[in-house]
Amino acid sequence: MCGIAGYISFKGPARQAVAQTMCDRIRHRGPDDEGFFVNGPVAMGMRRLSIIDLSGGHQPIANEDETIWVVFNGEIYNYRSLRQDLLARGHRFRTDSDTETLVHGYEEYGPAFVEKLRGMFSFAIRDLREQRLFLARDRFGKKPLYYAETPAGFYFASELKCLRAVGVPPAVNGEMNAEAISFYLQFAYIPDPLTAFQGVHKLPGGCSMLVSDRPDSARITRYWSVPEPCEETRPGMSEAAVCEEIRSIVDESVRLRMIADVPLGAFLSGGIDSSLVVASMARCSSRPVKTFSIGFEEEDHNELPLARLVAKQYETDHHELIVKPDAIELVPRLVRQFDEPFADASAIPTYLVSEFARRSVTVALSGDGGDEFFGGYSEFFQTAARSRFDQVPRPIRGALSGVANAMPYACYGKNYLRMMSRPTSLERYFECATYSSYFLRSQVINPEWMLGNDYGTMRHLLGDAILDESADPVSQAMQYCAAAKLTGDILTKVDRMSMAVSLEVRCPLLDHVLAEAANRIPNSWKLNTGRGKLILLKAMGDRLPPDLLSAPKKGFGLPMSEWMRGPLKPLLHDTLLSQKARERGIMRPAGVERMLAEHESGRRDNNAFLYVLYVLEQWLTEFQSSVEQPLATIGA
Repeated sequence: MCGIAGYISFKGPARQAVAQTMCDRIRHRGPDDEGFFVNGPVAMGMRRLSIIDLSGGHQPIANEDETIWVVFNGEIYNYRSLRQDLLARGHRFRTDSDTETLVHGYEEYGPAFVEKLRGMFSFAIRDLREQRLFLARDRFGKKPLYYAETPAGFYFASELKCLRAVGVPPAVNGEMNAEAISFYLQFAYIPDPLTAFQGVHKLPGGCSMLVSDRPDSARITRYWSVPEPCEETRPGMSEAAVCEEIRSIVDESVRLRMIADVPLGAFLSGGIDSSLVVASMARCSSRPVKTFSIGFEEEDHNELPLARLVAKQYETDHHELIVKPDAIELVPRLVRQFDEPFADASAIPTYLVSEFARRSVTVALSGDGGDEFFGGYSEFFQTAARSRFDQVPRPIRGALSGVANAMPYACYGKNYLRMMSRPTSLERYFECATYSSYFLRSQVINPEWMLGNDYGTMRHLLGDAILDESADPVSQAMQYCAAAKLTGDILTKVDRMSMAVSLEVRCPLLDHVLAEAANRIPNSWKLNTGRGKLILLKAMGDRLPPDLLSAPKKGFGLPMSEWMRGPLKPLLHDTLLSQKARERGIMRPAGVERMLAEHESGRRDNNAFLYVLYVLEQWLTEFQSSVEQPLATIGA
């Protein structure tokens, strides 16, 4: 696992000092080693966290005649089979690392080689023969890749802080992307390809890019898309065969992700997904699996007892940590790690469990991905139930919308009527699957920072993540979660929080072979009557303790509601009602005061949106007061 950065200069030869400055900002991603390649207008660098071939995997790595060079962040799980294929075709390898398969694979197959990779990755290849740069990001976007083009050159990096370090963008004031911030205020994250800064983009997951040595030459190609969920059973499809396929792929996926030359363990949350991963690891390992769990003093959020059941059944080397309210003090540090507003509060426990695990291991497996592809989120059941509102004639729904708008803000049922009145299932879904209601945002956010929920706006912003209106409502919800929220929220959280402490996290349930198999299974086999993951549990549920299977889903969250009514109350008031916050023009002070009062009285639970605003204010304070100064001679 590593961090990468580099640039093509449009104004003379590139300089290693620029790549060095960028890489210095991501030392946390790779504390073990660094390396650079400089040739003509191109400079590339990397920071390495050594996982495979500890002594021989130094980067950058070149092919035999040194015409192709790579800097690489990630892991290629099928590199051994790729290596055998390339050796048979006459390529010579100097190392035992997975990185070297990239240069030889590109040499043999060109950019199409990325389609053969099974792993998590972002990398940059410099092709000296074609005088071009080839960049690629893994199918789900597990590993980040930012880029920007300026008059001085084309820049890329694993984190935004690398670009800021060399003046891309040169300042926050006047450079903030209002569309991105509006999306954040509704969804608590900024989706690909947007970033919080104008002119800086994320390369979407499943995409590659070719850039030559001249301005305006970048061309993006999508090599893979999240397959659409299946709505009907295929002829000849049997439940027994599907269960066998799931077991086989999950076990293979786990086995591939246990390849490492360093200590390895697993996050064990007490939920189904991480428990299945641990169960599969135990079947593959001759030694006890190291497992790491965190819990809370508040019982409603504490899953430690369930995690202990799994740890006991598989005799793992189990470790536990209790999280307390002072964890909120981490937020300013985490804001700096994300570089842009990000308000999934589970980032805090993710950071803490990563830090906890890093004391013992360098690699940890997680259970991310099971909910998205096997129908585990409660919002999927709710979407199915609300599809009955499609039977209400649109004129009547339009009238309900008028009634909802006319009702006083404090009235119960106002949000529900608005949800019922939406013209499409997708808009109804987004009314409920966000961190705040439309009417709450209207009270608290000035109109120019509001994002529309309509189908056209969402399709424009989210592209392939939004299915056609004719698709089944559950399929629409699952596609959004798998193709947009997963990359922008869940995987961003896992990457930044684990790499902040130099821990590599691998996600077996987010193997693209498993995702493709899962989305060939009809939705009705995955969820029904308020229960999800039905086919996954039929395939593998016998590996889990019965008490865990019957336990309600809690998620990997914090008891933030309670904390905000107690120890965090002064902090929220001081931050959200400060003079600085009032002057920004994003929030309405009277609306903020009302929202705080509602939450503190217990009338409404506003903790999620309060956290969204708190993080935004922390981010604005951090990045408007610590603007990186560009190098005086950049590109020269």
